[in-house]
This record gives sequence, structure tokens and C-alpha cells, in this order.
Amino acid sequence: MGQVLVERFEVLQRVGEGGMAIVYQARERDTDAVRALKVLAPRLADDEKAVERLRREAQLAMQLDHPNVCPILFVGETAEGFLFLVMPFLKGQSLAEALDARGAFDLSTGVPLLVDVAHGLAHAHRVHILHRDLKPENVMLIAAPERPTGERAVVMDFGLAKHMAATAELQKLTATGIVLGTPEFMSPEQVRGDLLDERSDLFALGVLAFELFTGELPFQGRTPQDQMIARLTKAPRDIRSIKPGFPPALEAVIRTALATDPNDRYPSMAAFLSALERSGAVPSRSL
Repeated sequence: MGQVLVERFEVLQRVGEGGMAIVYQARERDTDAVRALKVLAPRLADDEKAVERLRREAQLAMQLDHPNVCPILFVGETAEGFLFLVMPFLKGQSLAEALDARGAFDLSTGVPLLVDVAHGLAHAHRVHILHRDLKPENVMLIAAPERPTGERAVVMDFGLAKHMAATAELQKLTATGIVLGTPEFMSPEQVRGDLLDERSDLFALGVLAFELFTGELPFQGRTPQDQMIARLTKAPRDIRSIKPGFPPALEAVIRTALATDPNDRYPSMAAFLSALERSGAVPSRSL
């Protein structure tokens, strides 16, 4: 606490930790703005190739500029050689925390958030950037007083994004022996280590949508590995088996996003949003 990184960011307090990084609240000295500062875990700092790969990926993500995406503002290195990313500090709670606290969302509150996430991903895909690790923990809900629901969804953690033109090896690995992605949300092609395109993020969005409206995952298994196998061999569960009154048209849209074969999914996030509109779940909204 109190350390100043690159003579610019003063560390205020530690606010969270994950498998890949530690997150701090920091103050930008020149502007007095509060920032979120993510420092990579020491075990990754020992792998020079992994650090360089993550730096390139974070610099790609700095191209993003959309209200439903949390941008990366700065990429730097500590005096000890640890890579760190600087982002706006957003006040709110993650979708994962909201699901734990509230349970499954109803259509009036859940659909606008699903649309927000889809718009954020559509923006990233337009500049040829994949997220590759979409999950409720990486979606932040922040206050939006202008909305009837009072909140807006912002997609986080584009620091591990990948350009769509990357090779299969670079898409698959962030460090030696570490497969990028969260098992419960990985697309079948991500599980197999195939080349990925925007339809892989669409599959993860389908899993997120299923959990958003049911509080459960579409593929069952005793372990994350069992769930990974299930998505390669089985169809997702029916939402209406969990929520009998769920609109069939909206369920069909989510089910298409969850197709095992990418060719059976919507070809783009824009097509997914159009299907949502046709289902009657959301009003028309320009991309």
C-alpha cells in the first residue's frame, strides 16, 4: 500500500484476487481519478513468453471503447518486473455476486443485461478481438439511473483477449500448460483447442444467458471436466424444464447459441441480437 507505480499510480488498497492476478484500487496522481490496477500473479511473471503474450493481448484490448466494455487504459511493469493493467474503477457488483444474492433474474431485469453484454462483445468482435473467458464473474453490474432497471452490464477482463487472426497455439495458451478459459463456459471448439472465432464467445454468452435466467448451468456434471465432456456429446438442458413459463422463442435463441457445432450457431453477435429482437424479448435497438 502506498507504492507508486511508474510515478503515476498510487496503490490504495487490495480489492480482490483471482487465479491470474491481484486487483488493487489505485489513484492516478495527475488526474486524481480512482483506477483498478491488476497485477499478474508471480507464477506468470516467471514465464517471459507468457508475459510478452499477455502484454500484446492487453495492448489489443486497449482499442476497445464502448459503454458495455471496461477498457484497459494503460499497460505497465512494476520495478520487480510484474506486468500490470490499469482500468477504470467501476462501483457495483459482478453478475456472479448478483446471482448468488438474488438468484435467477426475471425477463424484465435479465434481458436488458443480456443485450448489454452482447453489444459489448459485438463491439470487440468488430475490431477482431475475442474475449475467450466470458462468465458472470467477468460482467460487472453498475448503476444506471436513467434505466427502468437501474443498472447496466459492463464486460470486464478483456486483458486476456485474443485477436481473431492468432494461431491455434496462441489462442489456446496463456502460459505453459494453462488453457485459457473457465471450463463451465468454454465452447466445444475451445475445449478441443481448435481455432476460435466470435461464435466461441457466442457459446459462452449462451451459457451465461442460461444461468442468468435459471440460476443453473446448461450442461450437468459432477466436475467442470464432466461438464466439458457433456457439451461435446450432449444437448443443453431445456430452460423450460427448470422455468416452465419461460418464452419458447427466447429459449430457442439461447439454444441456438449453445449449439455444439459453431456452424449451427448464429454467425455473429449482431445476428444473435437480431434473433433476440425477432423473438419479442427485446425492443429494436441499433447496433
